[in-house]
Amino acid sequence: MNPYEGQNGGMSDELKTPRRIADDYVELVAAADPATSARLGLHLDDDRQPDLSPEGFEAAADLARAALAALDAAPTTTDPAELACARLLRERLTAELAVQEAGDHFRQLRNTGSPFHQLRGIFTMMPTATEEDWAVVAGRLRNLPGALDGYRATLVEGIARGLLSAPRQVEAVIGQLTAWTGEDVGGAGWFAEFVADGPERLRSELDGTARRATAAVSEFRDWLRDTYAPAAEGTPDAVGREHYLRSARYWTGADLDVDEAYAWAWSEFHRMVAQMRVEADQVLSGSTVLEAMGHLNEHGHAVKGEEAIRDWLQQVMDEAIDALDGVHFDILGPVRAVESRIAPPGSAAAPYYAGPSLDFSRPGRTYLPTLGRESFPTWQLVSTWYHEGVPGHHLQLAQWNVVADRLSRYQVTLGKISANVEGWALYAERLMDELGFLTDPANRLGYLDKQMLRIIRVIIDIGMHLELAIPADSGFHPGERWTPLLATEFMATYHGSPAKRRASEIDRYLGRPGQAIGYKLGERAWLRGRAAAEQRHGAAFDLKSWHMKALSQGSFGLDDLADNLAGL
Repeated sequence: MNPYEGQNGGMSDELKTPRRIADDYVELVAAADPATSARLGLHLDDDRQPDLSPEGFEAAADLARAALAALDAAPTTTDPAELACARLLRERLTAELAVQEAGDHFRQLRNTGSPFHQLRGIFTMMPTATEEDWAVVAGRLRNLPGALDGYRATLVEGIARGLLSAPRQVEAVIGQLTAWTGEDVGGAGWFAEFVADGPERLRSELDGTARRATAAVSEFRDWLRDTYAPAAEGTPDAVGREHYLRSARYWTGADLDVDEAYAWAWSEFHRMVAQMRVEADQVLSGSTVLEAMGHLNEHGHAVKGEEAIRDWLQQVMDEAIDALDGVHFDILGPVRAVESRIAPPGSAAAPYYAGPSLDFSRPGRTYLPTLGRESFPTWQLVSTWYHEGVPGHHLQLAQWNVVADRLSRYQVTLGKISANVEGWALYAERLMDELGFLTDPANRLGYLDKQMLRIIRVIIDIGMHLELAIPADSGFHPGERWTPLLATEFMATYHGSPAKRRASEIDRYLGRPGQAIGYKLGERAWLRGRAAAEQRHGAAFDLKSWHMKALSQGSFGLDDLADNLAGL
């Protein structure tokens, strides 16, 4: 049965507009998938865990197919808003089904964004204010072992089909799961720590379910080590052109010319090398870029202690909100609320952001992985928190919530396209440089270093998966073909990240082909769209007005983004 039939007393054909179909799809997915409902702040009494079994993945695909069928049956419309929603819904669901039907979900074991990460991440999105809230937490902990069993069944099916993740992904995940259990530091584990603040009346239940959840994680980890890892031996890191283009379409919403993108990134690389050399000399006269970075790590401004760096990053965002509001953006009401947090142990090495619930009862949150450090040089963190917080991810995604009823919920939730969102956040870093917030040589070198990281991502993400040749004029192993070892050396030579971060980054690119290129290619689309809008409006162009219109248009893929921005 098509789940779109018979809802709300039976929808007539006249009511089956693309936006209605899209929003019905959000409701259906949220009802079926606890991770989605938790992220959106819906169904707060639901204590289920996501169904990560083969049947669960197929049920999700059936919802997508039903939505496409409903879209095909929808009456013809000329309404631009309806057409934009329909185009996004069709593109997204088609891209998702292409990934599913190729069996890629059988080999999504990776250090970030793997399906099993939802099983812990869901707890960070749950309310914990009341005893009733904690009872739901206990139920969800109780259901975690069964969810892991379901995901193990998916991986077993992947083994049977010859669709496995590469050994380096398995090794990274095993390390993460060990951190979840606390075995790496002799602790009780993340789940036990999470429930420690629960009410006394539920203490026995919370502690017991946390122990069983931890034991299930440990058992799953051991199965990966003893059964899955041997089966994965020989699986290549590189996925090849066909898989790469399919995955890149999912992450960017575009049929990319990856050879053009690879060549363009090299031109950006050489331009950035020159800029960084100039800024390094401002930091430490006569130094190389890496020497200047080493100097900043040793002698630059640093904050000591997790709580102190959390407070410092909160201050960065609060000050940005106060400086930008009313001048370059309108940052009103609940959009002003954003929290800085420390990432839980066993997270990937990169900072990240989690958006607010639809009703803003849970604010947007930035997360810093500390990786065991106690001292935090700040020269790289300023532009990063403009990226993760304000005016980056938080400002865009919180503003999407504000306009959710004006567009459709789909356009601002499940229709989110990584390259659009990451492109805006990278544009936000550039904007803060443009507006004079990064004039300090140390902070500006940090900003340029982050720009370089995103350029390197395009080069090595495409280069490793397609095993491309390194250009003759690169100045780095000319003529050789990319391997993870060369990519690691390239990053160590041209980006100021510590060894743990580099290793995590390389694992991430290999495990999520095509995702990492969206930052720089997305920024390119945002910059092209703004430049075209400026040219169209001439002296009448108003940057604040353009920003707010751009942040209120919802999701677009890179096939459409620049042209849409140009018309604002």
